[in-house]
Amino acid sequence: MGRFQMITGSVLLAVVLCILPSFFANIELRKGVQVNDWVLAQIPAHNMSVVIFAIIWGMGGLAFYRAARRPSMYVTYVWAYALTLIVRMFTISIVKLDPPAGLIQLTDPLTGIFYGHATITKDLFFSGHTTTLLLIYLTLEKKGDRILGLIAVFTVACLLLVQHVHYTMDILMAPFFVYPIYRLVKLMLGDDQLAS
Repeated sequence: MGRFQMITGSVLLAVVLCILPSFFANIELRKGVQVNDWVLAQIPAHNMSVVIFAIIWGMGGLAFYRAARRPSMYVTYVWAYALTLIVRMFTISIVKLDPPAGLIQLTDPLTGIFYGHATITKDLFFSGHTTTLLLIYLTLEKKGDRILGLIAVFTVACLLLVQHVHYTMDILMAPFFVYPIYRLVKLMLGDDQLAS
């Protein structure tokens, strides 16, 4: 069953990732609402792309290293990430937002593979970068790793606001979507020992 779950989860994620470039291209064409965000209005915008992606890819590397020794972590992450992407596509479709005032575009050549090397600014509700780190935090098992993961989540969430990439609500809402999906995946995979 573990091998089947790994293969099907990987295929599902691959399919979703293949759909993303055209999906993001379409949402960039529509008109949305720009939210009056009081928190962002108090924060001068600065480009924090290098730090943000250093943290994300650093935590991704740690998660990959741990998962190589414990494949169940990979299975949980790949299913949770795929389902979270699907939910994000739905919420982005129904919540039409324009980017925050003062936005500085995030630049990362690796994510360009899935974003089609296009300028994406309207993938807002809810934050994908926060989601990625939250799922890494939830799937990590060692106490030290989880502490590091939690610090990474908080740090990147703050830096995304500094760069005006997301509205405050995008950051705050991410856990309310990610955690239930993570729990659902754990139940679906038949894991009795649910991580907190």
